[in-house]
Amino acid sequence: MTTHRIAEEDRMARERPRRRASRTRGGGQAFALFAECLLTGVWFVVVALPVVTVPAALAASARHLAGHLDGTPASLLDFLRDVREAWHGGWLVGLASIGAALFLTADLAVLTIEGVPGRSVVALLVMIVAGLAATVLLRASAAWEAGASWKDLFAGAMRDARGDVGGTGILLGGLLVLVACTWALWILFVPMSGCLIGAALAVHRRRHGTAAGPS
Repeated sequence: MTTHRIAEEDRMARERPRRRASRTRGGGQAFALFAECLLTGVWFVVVALPVVTVPAALAASARHLAGHLDGTPASLLDFLRDVREAWHGGWLVGLASIGAALFLTADLAVLTIEGVPGRSVVALLVMIVAGLAATVLLRASAAWEAGASWKDLFAGAMRDARGDVGGTGILLGGLLVLVACTWALWILFVPMSGCLIGAALAVHRRRHGTAAGPS
């Protein structure tokens, strides 16, 4: 009995440094991913400034983070090449997104007029629709790969949005955090947008069972 206890204690003593090293390595990887999200947020915001380029910027940003997770980090030039590739067909999505945003904004503006019946309820519905549309765009962007059709990406994103309620809730929560942080301090939009893109990639990989990186 005593011999068995000594052997067990010896085994635990040998494993303890390995567990500490594993925790340290995991913490370092998590910090590196967080830093990559912040950097990606900067790249995304710069490319998305013309607004019509938002879908292409989202797709290239998600692609960049995916490469980091898979152990194939990409440079700024690679990111810009992905932006150019995603722009093919993505510019139509950008125009459609601008049109939808203007329409929803006009609806909200009308609802600020006194005397409009049920305006608080309608305003809430408009914001929910806007949030759901944004989650679909995030899902489609997270699934983008070079040569992918945006039509197919959106069809898949719609299916995922219906079939993965939990993931949709995560993305809606991320959007709320982004809005709240931007409302508190506008510059926070830059890093938080990178974190939101990272969340969209995580939701996509969870849904489709994609490995999060090398073992």
